[in-house]
This record gives sequence, C-alpha cells and structure tokens, in this order.
Amino acid sequence: MRLFAITAVVMAAFAANSILNRAAVGGGHAGPLDFAVLRVLSGVAVLAILAARRSGTGWVRAMRAVNVGALTLYLLAFSLAYLALPAGAGALILFAAVQITMFGGAVAGSEAIPARRWIGAGLALAGLAWMLLPGTGGLAPGPGALMALAGIGWGVYSLRGRAGGPPLDTTAASFLGAVPFCALAWAVLPGAGIGLDGTGIALALVSGGVTSGLGYALWYAIVPELGATRAAVAQLTVPVIAVAAGVVLLGEAVTPRLVLSCLLVVGGVGLGLAPGRRG
Repeated sequence: MRLFAITAVVMAAFAANSILNRAAVGGGHAGPLDFAVLRVLSGVAVLAILAARRSGTGWVRAMRAVNVGALTLYLLAFSLAYLALPAGAGALILFAAVQITMFGGAVAGSEAIPARRWIGAGLALAGLAWMLLPGTGGLAPGPGALMALAGIGWGVYSLRGRAGGPPLDTTAASFLGAVPFCALAWAVLPGAGIGLDGTGIALALVSGGVTSGLGYALWYAIVPELGATRAAVAQLTVPVIAVAAGVVLLGEAVTPRLVLSCLLVVGGVGLGLAPGRRG
C-alpha cells in the first residue's frame, strides 16, 4: 500500500509539470524561457540540498556533458512547446517520444527485442503521428515538434541513467550543468519572455522545486522497489492524468483525435511492456 501511494504521488507530480508549465506559459504569466530558467534554478536548489546530505560536495562530480545536453534540450523545448499545446496533448507527445527514443536506444544497443515490443512501438509511433498530422483536431506542427524534441531529450537522459551511479547525484549535477545553457538561451533568443508576474514565478518555482526536484528524488527512491517493468508501466498513467487535469483545471477540450492518440500510445507501450509467455 505504501509503495502504491508513493508511486501515485510521483505520477501526479510528473503530470503536474505539464499543467504548471501550460498554466504559466499558455496563460501569459511567464515567457517559456523565463519559466525554464526559474524551473531549473529551483530544481538545482532542492536537488543540491538532497544530494549534499547524501554525499557532501561529491555529487558535482557526477556531471556528464551528454546528460546536461539532453536535460537542457528537454527543459527548453518543453517550455517553448507549451506556448500553444494543451497540457494533455503535450504530455502525450512527450511520453510517446520518450518511449520511442528509449526503444531506439535498445535497438542501437543490440538488445533482444521480442515481436510484441516492435508492434507496441509501432502503435505508439502511429498514435504520435496521428496527433501531429494536420487537419481537424490536429495540433500546430511547430509546438508539436518542439515537444517531440523534449521527449527525445528526456529519453536520452533516461537511457544515460542506466550507465550507473547514484541517480540523485546525477540529476542534481545535470540540473546544475543546465543552468548556464538555459540562462544563455534566455539571454540571446528573441522573444524569450512575454512578461513574468507573481503567478508565473510561483508556478515555475513549484514545478522546479517540488514536482521536478522532489518528484524526481522520490521517484529514484522507489524505482528499485518497483523494478524496471513496473516502473515503466506506472508512467503510462502520466498522460492520462495530464489530460484529465487539463480538462478540469484549465478547461481544455477532449477531441476524438486526442482520445484515439492516447489509446494508441498507451496501448502500444503497454503491449510492449507486457511480460512474455514462459515456455
């Protein structure tokens, strides 16, 4: 019961990142890069405290260039995409792109991949493609592509996490490394912000310090108990939670295309993660 409760809290935190970002950026309370910079700064503050309690200043040595680059891509593209994407649709695209990227990593690593996993990946890719196709109920291709890039960034970061090392230290160091790059993007890109008010600041700080910082730390604490397969299956709930929260909290519409895409993505990933029959 304890493990189930903590897992539910973490999945809600992951979905909340989409809601908070969309509310701040889409609602005109913060520019996308304003939000990204505040999010990464508050994330560093929380993660550094947690990592320092565990390993002193040793966590800084866990910084890796690829990890930093992948996390920076995720943070920036995620915020920019939410200028136009609904929270639920954005979470669905992100989730599909993460899973497809990690599937590609498995192929590149010559892992044995059963047929059902190929079929599942194909269904998830079809759901993502359907969401991004132009037409009635479709999404703007630019923001959709940005969210897919964010998913690739998070997928690469997740794959890199399998290399070993304390995940809390790695995440804290990666967030720290992402700070100057996010700040540089904020300083040099045109139209970095559309104004920043108190609501935008509060939403960014909660996203960085609570739903990202504490959420990631809590996730890493329970992953060993869940195991890889159950941990992956648990994340199937994130886009569903984000869609529901977007409807209730942000007044977003549920379109037939969104429902079909969600069914294809969640169903495809679920099929790919289903345990095989033992012979």
